[in-house]
Amino acid sequence: MWKPTNQPATPGRPAEPERPSTSTATPAPGMITSEPAAVPRPVTTTASDQATIGKSLVIKGEVSGSESLYIDGRVEGSINLSGNRVTIGRNGVVAANISAREIVVLGKVRGNLTASDRVDIRSDGSLTGDVVAARISIEDGAFFKGGIDIRKAGAKPDSKIEEVKSVTSASPEPAIAARA
Repeated sequence: MWKPTNQPATPGRPAEPERPSTSTATPAPGMITSEPAAVPRPVTTTASDQATIGKSLVIKGEVSGSESLYIDGRVEGSINLSGNRVTIGRNGVVAANISAREIVVLGKVRGNLTASDRVDIRSDGSLTGDVVAARISIEDGAFFKGGIDIRKAGAKPDSKIEEVKSVTSASPEPAIAARA
């Protein structure tokens, strides 16, 4: 229907195709709600369900919830967003243990990261602490100091950490005893 209407109107009046667009702009919100809601909703849901801690904000304590979080300010304490994504922005400074599904580091983090899915440390990112995740990505230029423990999804993190700690603490003692 648009093409036959636009073809005769295009030579005579080029502004008429804009008017139907304006007319459709009024019904478009209804159409956007029904049609694009099914397609872009995951993108929109991620954007609308993401909280932001701005540059000038300082939070001390425990952060928990059920939505994704973008940190561009300062956070000290602990962050627990188990089923969601935590992004530390370029201006973000975090001194906390973070537990989430996915963690992206663009700023500075001092603390241990536990991700059920993945941890990304981008080129400008800095992480000092241990990582427990199913997948990890460290870009060239990123700073990382700590240990990495790769786990399959659903593995219990506490049992393996205790095993590693007991092996680590047991290893130096026999070595010292062997030297004496």
